[in-house]
Amino acid sequence: MESDGRPVVPPLPAASRAASPADLYAAIRDRIRFRHYSQRTEKTYIDWTRRFIAFHGRRDPRDMGAEEVTAFLADLATEGRVAASTQNQAFAALLFLYKEVLGCELPWLDGIPRAKKSRRLPTVLTREEAACLLEQMSGTEGLMARLLYGTGMRLLECLQLRIKDVDFGRREVIVRHGKGGKDRVTMLPLALAEDLRAHVKRLASLFEHDRKHDRPGVELPGAYDRKNPAAGKSWPWQWLFPQRKLSIDPRTGIRRRHHAYGQTLQRAIRKAAHRARIPKPVSTHTLRHSFATHLMEAGYDIRTVQELLGHKDVSTTMIYTHVLNRGGRGVVSPLDR
Repeated sequence: MESDGRPVVPPLPAASRAASPADLYAAIRDRIRFRHYSQRTEKTYIDWTRRFIAFHGRRDPRDMGAEEVTAFLADLATEGRVAASTQNQAFAALLFLYKEVLGCELPWLDGIPRAKKSRRLPTVLTREEAACLLEQMSGTEGLMARLLYGTGMRLLECLQLRIKDVDFGRREVIVRHGKGGKDRVTMLPLALAEDLRAHVKRLASLFEHDRKHDRPGVELPGAYDRKNPAAGKSWPWQWLFPQRKLSIDPRTGIRRRHHAYGQTLQRAIRKAAHRARIPKPVSTHTLRHSFATHLMEAGYDIRTVQELLGHKDVSTTMIYTHVLNRGGRGVVSPLDR
């Protein structure tokens, strides 16, 4: 038992060489859910494990070590030409496999070099471009895009907002379980308050419709559904941006109302950028980069911006100082003289 009283998910026994890949994937899935990692992480880690096993002719991972891991990662870089972040993601998946699932000691993993990420400046919209982009959007997608730009949230943080996370009185938005599992508070833009109130009011009728038809409650974080199973059917826990249709939860098989689909918003933003004739690659994360840069242009200190973005280290936020200085801003070109 662990400190919180929950049972420990045991690793596969080292002697069980006959365990099928399906058993191994099930063990990874159980361990990830026990650790309360996201569904995206679950899919990604299982996929990398599957690719690692296939690369080595379906050999048992317990019969492999540093040489095989290094060969796999090297092939990703040389033949697959993947980005450093992708290679490091594969490394993290294999680290989880050996340490958390197979229960292996990993002294040999320390000697495997990690790919070094290239430092790239983020794409940032000008204030005029941001305004033009948002003018091209309407409805729920338009509201979500303005919320991303107005608060600096990540896409998944916005999608996972609940009714209770928006405090109109204090003009705050509470971001729950952000990157690194931490909560933080960001501002609720005054320009969005009225539209967001109207949006919440419309959600009330959808909520009453679901309760009238006795539909299952929304998904709850961690083990909260065991502590308070009725919370999923309560108003405060409903998604701020729910899907219009019910969908099957791949983890539980329950047909329920999930939060909005991220690719729908990404697609709407790309189309809006095309209509606005913005000659830059624009995504939801571009709005977050623009939020940070525009705050710093307005004179807000870097620590404040760091807190609003939820960066663990201020060095991550420092990238926006480079954006501000891009092109030698503040230096007069000799051509202009």
